[in-house]
Amino acid sequence: MSPLCLLLLALALVAVPGARGACPVPADLKKSDGTRTCARLYENSDPYYDNCCQGPELSVDPGTDLPYLPSDWSNSASSLVVAQRCELTVWSLPGKRGKTRKFSTGSYPRLEEYRKGIFGTWAKSISGLYC
Repeated sequence: MSPLCLLLLALALVAVPGARGACPVPADLKKSDGTRTCARLYENSDPYYDNCCQGPELSVDPGTDLPYLPSDWSNSASSLVVAQRCELTVWSLPGKRGKTRKFSTGSYPRLEEYRKGIFGTWAKSISGLYC
């Protein structure tokens, strides 16, 4: 592929709205009443970034400590977004046990891309969290 084609492709990806995925910008994480949200977890993920951060969502307020996620959310998050000035710490087992990872401000559309040990990923592996 010629360098000109690569340059045009890069410009097209920057210029097209939504080309970086459907995840919200961390600065936009707010509730409908305008109060701040620390993080938002999404159940659905997809190989295509435009289809990530879809489906049911769980909003997490600042200071939330959930060593046990609700049963319908335990091991079901596939995408997440962390708001500005926040950090989300997650655990792979209930009760803040197992593997742990800290996610800083940003969008994480495919948790399959984040390793959890040698053989696993963080997709559908979050059982506890602290924001």
